[in-house]
Amino acid sequence: MWWFQQGLCFLPSALVVWSAASFIFSYITAVLLHHIDPLVPYISDTGTIPPERCLFGIMLNISTFLGIATVYVRYKQVYALSPGEPKIVRLNKAGFTLGIISCFGLCIIANFQKYTLFYMHVVGACLTFGIGAIYILVQTILSYTMQPKLFWIRVIVLLWCGSSIASMFVSSVLLYSGLYGTDLVQKLHWNSQEKGYIVHIISTISEWSLAFSFLSFFLTYIRDFQKISLRADISLSGHSVCNTPNSFVADEHTLLIGGRL
Repeated sequence: MWWFQQGLCFLPSALVVWSAASFIFSYITAVLLHHIDPLVPYISDTGTIPPERCLFGIMLNISTFLGIATVYVRYKQVYALSPGEPKIVRLNKAGFTLGIISCFGLCIIANFQKYTLFYMHVVGACLTFGIGAIYILVQTILSYTMQPKLFWIRVIVLLWCGSSIASMFVSSVLLYSGLYGTDLVQKLHWNSQEKGYIVHIISTISEWSLAFSFLSFFLTYIRDFQKISLRADISLSGHSVCNTPNSFVADEHTLLIGGRL
């Protein structure tokens, strides 16, 4: 059995591979059509103009679904391992809520492009990366008591994520402060001699770094998910959907995906 066939580890694997592919394919398409500059554009700029906008949107929508599924399985895993510890249960519920909100932000990014509704796009980015960073923090705290071997790896990823957010925030505030001109939101092509070019490059590199720090964090779930299975418990109250006498009860426990918790 291949490693990605064990348990549910295909979920974080698919999330990482698919999300990275959505950035890369839209970037390649936009560069080949000369819609953007090849040197480190904003990720959002790679999905601004058709046809790459369509590709960017549909692929990130699928990433949203994979993200929700991954967050849910992680929530059930922590709950199963520590059902009687109130602090862990509360942190786990908080992490699940934060993860779902972050995934919803990704859906907003996919469907409200930068040029169409800029402020909604920014809201989506804040939800995805801002709330997502808190989700990473919560999961790192949970790892301290539950998975000491993974704790320090997740701490490194958390620091990487935090430094990328700080760098992107500072450079973006400077870039859009008006010091380097107006209407920079609509600007797709930059010249290295222009004012603000260095700040622009720092901002775009920080955004790519932030995105891949998130993907790296979900890679740490692969080993955990290899020992998780998904089951459906079906209870029947009758021999058919039309005949449901109270005296008849049948239980069916179906293994949907291999592995165990």
